[in-house]
Amino acid sequence: YPLRRQRQMCKETEFGAEKIKVIKEVRGLLGLGLAEAKAIVEAVPAKLKEAVSKEEGEEIKSKLEAVGAKVELK
Repeated sequence: YPLRRQRQMCKETEFGAEKIKVIKEVRGLLGLGLAEAKAIVEAVPAKLKEAVSKEEGEEIKSKLEAVGAKVELK
């Protein structure tokens, strides 16, 4: 049986004190415009990306946590 990659959802739970840095990081990670990224960041808890591999989810989580956001992988 081939191994299946586990798919996860990456969800922002808090943007922290550095909201502008989080917005910039979300823009870069998701390829969104400023208004779209700002709306997602301010709509906590917000789904950032669904059906991502564990590796991609961990990468997103670490980048956002580096700028002060709190992120869950489910």
